[in-house]
Amino acid sequence: MPDSDAAIAVLILAAGQGTRMKSSRTKVLHEVAGRPMLAYPLGLAEALVPEHLVTVIGRDAEQVEAAFDGRSEFVLQAEQRGTAHAVMTALPSLADFRGDLLILYGDTPLLRAESVARLIDLKAETGASLAMLTSPEPLPGLVVRGADGGVERIVEQTDASPEELTIQEGNTGVYLVDAEFLTKALSQLDDRNEQGELYLTDIVAVARAEGLPVQALKLEDAEEALGVNTRAELARAAAVQRRRNVERLMAAGVTFIDPATSYVDTGVEIGQDTLIEPGVVITGDTQIGEDCHIKPHSVIESSRLGDGCVIGPSAHIRPGCTFADGVRLGNYVEVKNSDLGEGVKADHLSYVGDADVGAGASFGCGSITVNYDWSEKHRTTVGERVRIGCNVNLVAPLVLEPDSFVAAGTTVTKTVPTDGLAVSTGRQRNLEGWGARRRRSATAAGTTEPDPGSEQS
Repeated sequence: MPDSDAAIAVLILAAGQGTRMKSSRTKVLHEVAGRPMLAYPLGLAEALVPEHLVTVIGRDAEQVEAAFDGRSEFVLQAEQRGTAHAVMTALPSLADFRGDLLILYGDTPLLRAESVARLIDLKAETGASLAMLTSPEPLPGLVVRGADGGVERIVEQTDASPEELTIQEGNTGVYLVDAEFLTKALSQLDDRNEQGELYLTDIVAVARAEGLPVQALKLEDAEEALGVNTRAELARAAAVQRRRNVERLMAAGVTFIDPATSYVDTGVEIGQDTLIEPGVVITGDTQIGEDCHIKPHSVIESSRLGDGCVIGPSAHIRPGCTFADGVRLGNYVEVKNSDLGEGVKADHLSYVGDADVGAGASFGCGSITVNYDWSEKHRTTVGERVRIGCNVNLVAPLVLEPDSFVAAGTTVTKTVPTDGLAVSTGRQRNLEGWGARRRRSATAAGTTEPDPGSEQS
């Protein structure tokens, strides 16, 4: 965070229609690496602990306000007449504020807190009424600097001269501006332009006309200024954010075999010395402990894993799971809304749903919890050290007491006591000569027994 002690307020402009997204919901609620787009500038603003945090919203205002209830004051821009008009809509909420106002955008999710901190320091050091962030790549608005390095004006690419079109610095629209100057500058703007709108960029011209210096800080990485207006830009922003998420975790001691093929949501936490193999997807509010091994193509959603867990390959942990240390899930095992105790094992082809499983219990291949009765979900309780054989159906609600056993192929519908063995299959009986008798019967009837390899079989 910056060294400046000046009072600060934050205004986030998030009222755009987002028509190029071709979506039935507002643009800022589309997710970037597991979080709504607006969550990123809102989180950045909250980190500054501002005196005021105001968000201007438009389309789907009720949904946006509900998604971020209590995190910001929301102001509705019912008629959308440009970015300056959006700021003017919020001014009554800032009427008593004296200090610097930071203007952010709901569709620019990649801006780093470090860049904003540097901008705040720059304005404090120079005493400028207006400081702005710029991109090291051209944007629709190009930044024209004077001989002293300060900003002279913003020129739109459509109006730029051939010489100005060579400028490699773009206007991001992120401004840190003295609130008193901003109010005065907005009153001098007009909408005599092709779109009939009020543009916030025009406050730069107002400042220069009054002889006030305008300072600009060029971002180190142009991706911070990526604005999301289309599905393609949404995908680009998500890819950048996922890469950042993985880089943060690697810096904390997590190994990713192939970071480019690991999809990790923002907010996921993973302990040091955990190994993540290719094709893994980790989403939601997930926490994974230390020394775990997540094998290829496994999916983990909004769950908690203890230390030393081994998951996969191709395992699926659905939301609401809590695993103690040393849990082991193998190929094509799915677990949902379940608590697994220390050392629980399900090595392949099993489903454990809505279950509470004690330490040391194990599930054989093909064993499942039958948790749904077509109207309600029911829980299964598996005690410590229970041994469950292959191809078992555990029909909930059900209790398997500690140290009980279930034989292979059994359907369990009632409590199994400690040291008890549940068996629901009959004793095997071999009918000697059955095949020969079948063939003789077919011959006597004048029919031919189908070839086991034919299409009839």
